[in-house]
Amino acid sequence: MRTAYKCRAYPDPEQAAVFNRTFGCVRLVWNKTLTERHVAYQQGEKTSYKQTDAALTAWKKTEDLAFLSEVSSVPLQQTLRHQHAAFANFFAGRTKYPRFKNRKSRQTAHYTRSAFRMKNGELYIAKTTTPLRFVWSFDDVEVSTLNPTMAVISRDPDGRWYVTFAIDTDAPEPMDEAGHAIGIDLGVKDFAVTSDGERIANPRHLERKARNLARYQRRMARCERGSMNRRKAKAKVARAHRKVRNARADFLHRTSTSLVRRADTIVIEDLAVANMVKNRRLARVISDAGWGEFRRQLEYKAERAGRTLVVIDRWYPSSKTCSVCGHLLAELSLSTRHWTCPGCRTRHDRDINAAKNIVAAGRAVAGPTPGDACGAGVRRQGSSLPQSALKQETRAARRPA
Repeated sequence: MRTAYKCRAYPDPEQAAVFNRTFGCVRLVWNKTLTERHVAYQQGEKTSYKQTDAALTAWKKTEDLAFLSEVSSVPLQQTLRHQHAAFANFFAGRTKYPRFKNRKSRQTAHYTRSAFRMKNGELYIAKTTTPLRFVWSFDDVEVSTLNPTMAVISRDPDGRWYVTFAIDTDAPEPMDEAGHAIGIDLGVKDFAVTSDGERIANPRHLERKARNLARYQRRMARCERGSMNRRKAKAKVARAHRKVRNARADFLHRTSTSLVRRADTIVIEDLAVANMVKNRRLARVISDAGWGEFRRQLEYKAERAGRTLVVIDRWYPSSKTCSVCGHLLAELSLSTRHWTCPGCRTRHDRDINAAKNIVAAGRAVAGPTPGDACGAGVRRQGSSLPQSALKQETRAARRPA
C-alpha cells in the first residue's frame, strides 16, 4: 500500500528560486495544455497523453518557450499525467471539468525517483546542488531508511514550504477485534452522535476565527492592488485560513482514529454534501464541519486497521423510524429534536435514535450473509465486499436479535 509523510521544508534562496521557476513552468504547461484540450473537446475530439507529451517536446524547441528546458522535465511530465487523469475522471462523471492553475493558489511540483535521491536521510532535488533541509517529525520511522517513490515540493499561499514523501509499504497488521459496532449520525449542532449515546461537539473552527479573518480581509481590501502592503495583508489572510484548516484536520484525525479503534464495524450515512452546501443559510457551517474529509479518513483508516465501514443510503429514514419497535413516522420536521413513538410510546432523542437505526441497518449487511435494510443502497467498503442490498419499499428497520 502507499502512504505519505508531509514535512516542513526550509529551502535556501537558491533552491527557492529553482522551485519557484519550476512552479511557473508547471503552471504554464498545465494551462497551455488545458487550452488546447479545451479546443479539441469543443470540436468533439479527445486528446491523448501521447499527444500532449509530443506537444511539450515541440514547445521546448521554440524560442518563446525554450526556458522550459531550464527546469527538470519530470514535474512537467507529471503535470501532463495529472491532467490526463483529471480528464479521465471528468469523462467518467466522477469530477468536474479541470480548471486553470493560478499563481496565487497552492503550488506543487511532483518529482519521481529519476529527479531526486535520498542519501543518509538527505534529499537532493534535480537542478539543485545542496540538500533540501526539512524537519522529520515521525518518531516511529527512521528517515535514513526512507525509500520514497515520489517527492512533492509544495508552497502554500502563506509562504510555507513543504515536502511530501510517497512510500510503498506493506499493509499493516489489522487491529485486534473490539467486538463492537457503532453508528454515526453527522450533524451541525453536534458534529456527530453515536449509537452509544455519545455526542461529539462541533468545534466550529471557522466561526471562532471569523472575526479576525474578516478584519484581515478588510485590511487587504483597502490596500492598493499590486502593492507590497497588499501582499503582506494577503499573507495574513492565508495564515488565518491555514490555522483554521490545520485545526479542522487535527480534530477530524483525532475523531476518526478514536472511532476506528473502538469499533469493528462503523456505519455512516451517504450524505450529499455537494447538494447540501447549496443551502445559503447552512453552506458555511456544513463546509466548516468537513463531513467529506471525515468520511475519507474513515475509509482509509478502516481499511488499514481491518475494520468494516458500511455506508447506508442517503434516503434511509433513520430519524423517522423508531429504533425500538420500528414504527415509521409519516413526517418529521427538522426543528423537532425529540419525539414520542405512537406505537411503543418510547421517547426518542432525534439524533441518538437515528444513530441506533443507522447501526442496525449497517449490521444487516456487515455479516457473512447480507440482510435487509430500509432504503437500500447500503454498501460496505473495504476488503471482502458483500453483495449490496436491493432496492425495496420503505419499511421498518429490522434489528438483529
